Amino acid sequence: MHLDFSLILVVTTLATGLVWLLDKLIFKKRRSVDPLKENKPGLVVEYSNSFFPVLALVLILRSFLFEPFQIPSGSMLPTLKIGDFILVNKFTYGVRLPVINKRVIPVNNPKAGDVAVFRYPLDQRLNYIKRVIGVAGDKISYQNSVLHINGAPLDRQLLEKNPTESPKEELWQETLGDSRYSVYNYPTPTYNFPEITVPEGYYFMMGDNRDHSNDSRFWCQATPQNETGCLIIPGYANNRGAPLVMGFVAEENLVGRAFAVWMHWPKLLSLPKFSDIRTIE
Repeated sequence: MHLDFSLILVVTTLATGLVWLLDKLIFKKRRSVDPLKENKPGLVVEYSNSFFPVLALVLILRSFLFEPFQIPSGSMLPTLKIGDFILVNKFTYGVRLPVINKRVIPVNNPKAGDVAVFRYPLDQRLNYIKRVIGVAGDKISYQNSVLHINGAPLDRQLLEKNPTESPKEELWQETLGDSRYSVYNYPTPTYNFPEITVPEGYYFMMGDNRDHSNDSRFWCQATPQNETGCLIIPGYANNRGAPLVMGFVAEENLVGRAFAVWMHWPKLLSLPKFSDIRTIE
């Protein structure tokens, strides 16, 4: 069972806020009218008066400013490790209403190279984190482990073969837009795709751990073209004759831009570490 923390926070804040408001307008005056009775609020009112300001502050911070997330998988290695706790800027891509995630005040749009958190198109109860590879209108292909954007290969430099954290792979540095970051690749290419065009209102996402990431290349392969951003690429088919289906993230699925790691806590019984605080490139 998946718990929607945003919904729980909104409902709890509204409930305690309603009791707090009724106490200020009605209950408190009634208590002061009869001096013979103990001038003390009931348990529900007392708890609501205590928790509502805290819940309201958390709701505002989490919904409109910054939200913490924990990295549960290795799809963004080496940039983000399993157990990293990150901060996501919620207003970078526009002010959005909590729960329904509707953008009400446009601010900026994602840029190629950003590390973005978004609602997984096939199950919007889940949050995913990947790197923005292409924005609307970009033409993208992936050949021999090299990304090509609008006909030009990305600037790419080999940093290390058989790195300690990921033996049998290679550590590369890529430059995309204003971002310079590291990725892992197997020495032998494992997956290519032909040139595709990112449709209007959508983004193409990939993990930095290129051969171990469920991203725009893969999550739609068993899904026909539909409104979740799974689009058939015309003119291409795999060796079984199935069409090439790519996944794109719609603008309304965006949550925010990941910008910092503030703690690393890989296991529940281990001690959290604050020695690896850093910005996310």
